[in-house]
Amino acid sequence: MAPVYKLSTSRLSSRTSYSSMLAGNAAYSPAAFESIATTVVGAGGAASVTFSSIPTTYAHLQIRVYGKVTGNDGYDSTTGLMLRFNGDSTNNYYAHYIYGLNYASPGGGYSGVQNSMGIGTLSQYNAGNVAANTFSPNIIDILDYRNTNKTKVVKCLSGDNKNGVGYYRVQLGSGLWNSTSAITSIVVFPYEFNFRQYSHIALYGIKEA
Repeated sequence: MAPVYKLSTSRLSSRTSYSSMLAGNAAYSPAAFESIATTVVGAGGAASVTFSSIPTTYAHLQIRVYGKVTGNDGYDSTTGLMLRFNGDSTNNYYAHYIYGLNYASPGGGYSGVQNSMGIGTLSQYNAGNVAANTFSPNIIDILDYRNTNKTKVVKCLSGDNKNGVGYYRVQLGSGLWNSTSAITSIVVFPYEFNFRQYSHIALYGIKEA
């Protein structure tokens, strides 16, 4: 590897040589993720996955879903991924998302009040030649989940690949739970149908930086 030089003055003759791209600076170490719980859906499918008794020792939470549902509504290749906190099923959730397609329509979006938070996407089963092994990835960040002075904000990046017909979807979602309560339990479920076998739903804690 070629040496890295740090100029101490405007003259090239006054320089310090380093063997690392850090050039003498400390390495950046991002906040660590710790696994809290993971569910892999079995052969019978699952209507929902619940994470309860969530510890209060983290700064933020992250949910990672690699999911597919058991049915097909004949309309689209995807259905929504929903969240519910602390058993609250009132119209206390606000959700927004936009998505882009490489298909006949350019995309679209949604904004509204719900009794659960719908911001992600899940592949449907046998919808428009969706391959059996095609699952939708979702990365969901729940910020300041234990802070009792803030309403809870969520963001989600998800997508879908309808194999066989060249359909791709990328979706960016955000949501608000209008409560200052610390989040102690989370239910994750599809908008329609059930989670299909081999769907993975995992909860991680993000430590303080």
